[in-house]
Amino acid sequence: MAEPARPNRTVVEAAAEAPALAPEVASGNRAAALDPDEFAGPRRSLPPSWSRIVRAVAVLYAVGHLLVLNLYPVDPWLFRAGHLCAGVVLILLLFRPGRRAAVDRVPILDLVLAGAAVAVFTYVWVELDGLLFRAGAMWTWGDVAMGVVGTLLVLEATRRVAGLALPIIALAFVLYAFVGPWLPGVLHHRGYDVPRFFTYIFSDQGILGITTSVSSTYVILFVTLGAFMGVSKISDYFNDLALALFGWARGGPAKATVVSGVLFGSISGSAVANVVASGTFTIPMMRRVGYDRATAAAIEATSSTGGQITPPVLGAGAFLMAEMTGIPYATIAIAAILPCWLFYVACYAHVELHARRHGLEGLPRAELPATGAVLRKLYLFAPLAVLVGALYAGFSPLRSATLAILATIVASWLAREAPMGPRRILDALERATQDVLQLVAVCGCAGIIVGVIALTGIGGRFSQLLLGLAAGHALLAMVFAMAIALILGMGMPTTAAYAIAASVLAPGLARMGIEPLVAHFFIFYFAVISAITPPVALASFAAATMARADPWKTSWIAVKLGLAAFIVPYMFYTSPVLLAQGDLSAILLATVTATIGVILLACASDGWLFGALPLLPRLLLAAAAGLLLVPEHATDLWGLGLAAAVAAWQRWPRLGRSAAS
Repeated sequence: MAEPARPNRTVVEAAAEAPALAPEVASGNRAAALDPDEFAGPRRSLPPSWSRIVRAVAVLYAVGHLLVLNLYPVDPWLFRAGHLCAGVVLILLLFRPGRRAAVDRVPILDLVLAGAAVAVFTYVWVELDGLLFRAGAMWTWGDVAMGVVGTLLVLEATRRVAGLALPIIALAFVLYAFVGPWLPGVLHHRGYDVPRFFTYIFSDQGILGITTSVSSTYVILFVTLGAFMGVSKISDYFNDLALALFGWARGGPAKATVVSGVLFGSISGSAVANVVASGTFTIPMMRRVGYDRATAAAIEATSSTGGQITPPVLGAGAFLMAEMTGIPYATIAIAAILPCWLFYVACYAHVELHARRHGLEGLPRAELPATGAVLRKLYLFAPLAVLVGALYAGFSPLRSATLAILATIVASWLAREAPMGPRRILDALERATQDVLQLVAVCGCAGIIVGVIALTGIGGRFSQLLLGLAAGHALLAMVFAMAIALILGMGMPTTAAYAIAASVLAPGLARMGIEPLVAHFFIFYFAVISAITPPVALASFAAATMARADPWKTSWIAVKLGLAAFIVPYMFYTSPVLLAQGDLSAILLATVTATIGVILLACASDGWLFGALPLLPRLLLAAAAGLLLVPEHATDLWGLGLAAAVAAWQRWPRLGRSAAS
């Protein structure tokens, strides 16, 4: 992901005074404390000769994608196979199979496996015409060998960069394809033999299908944009801007964390990588002004998770959504604006209420970036402005991302702090490749599951089961869908969780009359917030590790901070206006009332309005919040009236005492 955003030196020095981080993190050795690739396997520390080889391959990998996607298109099968196999080779070279494996060398077995990946790509290259002719109808033993070897390599690469959860689920689906004839009820199918299964799975219907299509196009280009913004130090500017504007205020470091989560998240789509990148600095700053360990970690985890629902990038899942639904990506990005706003308004409100309750202050202005100096560099927003402008003008996401990369290079020259010369451009290309490797493997592995779902027809039968359990009630079906999306997200990156959940759940929701955009956004949001949802909350656990906080306590606080994200998705169905579907005046009114609603929800969950709230007023505020989140005139009036009554109940006694004195 993008390079960690670094505040100015005075803030870093001041933050270092607060011993909030685990010792190995506080000393700067973040790799020893936590791997940013969402709990991936350990990386190797290769000797210079191997490092130069890996760097060259990584640079060529990124350059090859830029050339193919912008200038020299090739056959999709061949391009996706090259994208996947080259990614697997780099994973085998960079990641150890286990923590006891050699750190400073690549063992023979990994070289053999890398050679096998090259052989798979070579076979696709040589046999491309035959593979296209035989797809889905015939096979040769060479096709079978390619399918088996390619599938096993994808599983091993995914295990190394994303842990065991996704490969185990994929293997369960593989097993299901063979044992279907002996299973009862909705799980029954006729079964498939080895040749038929593996030639189908390692094709554009499975591993080389829609998930790898997304990772080989949209994902790698936007990750490359993030890498260029990191190497050019433009991502640092976002953090400086947030600190300059909010660091001095009540609970300022936490507010700056929330705001920088919006800015930094717009170019980065991994919650855990965001936590590791920014938490090194934000958590000590929050600890310094009085936030306890768990709350500081939860604020960082929640704001970092929200980056995946932040336009214009949103994370890899949104690109996958565009491919699966056929909805233009620009439409999806626009639809995400209001939900993202509500998510971060709720986080900000929680931070403000916590600071009020505990009497927390901000950082001294002398230790913060100078506001005037920071504002004079607003031109560093040029890459994002170019990206949004190009999308709005009708350019494809691929061309828009490429233009934004060029704008990043130009902006870096204007800033002069880290101008993108040839060496820095090579650094950015190498970083882009290393940042995308996890998603390459994850998308390939998710392709196994998507392929099995299509091959066996389990998706359609599961939709029937969902319809039966919900008894025709759409909201009840959405509750089941929420639970499944959260379960699938336990220990898995968002992209894989969304791909699987959407393949299984979206058809059933669509059969209930739920619009595709609403259904997919609903599933996507719960796949995202699974990163902070117990019992397996990767982002919360990562932040807790860095802050030496209790992981469970951190996770539950993060759930409270992100509570709006558990409620707003249900409003997508009852009120599509929250997804920018409808009249502009209705959208603006919904924005205002829903904003008030999430603030009231924060007050209810924190138990604080103008002061501490007893249980009954908290329940009344929660009810008012729910009414305001439904964009109807009647519910808005009832919600505002109820909130006003609670506010008056709490304020009038104080006013009376003031008049008497």
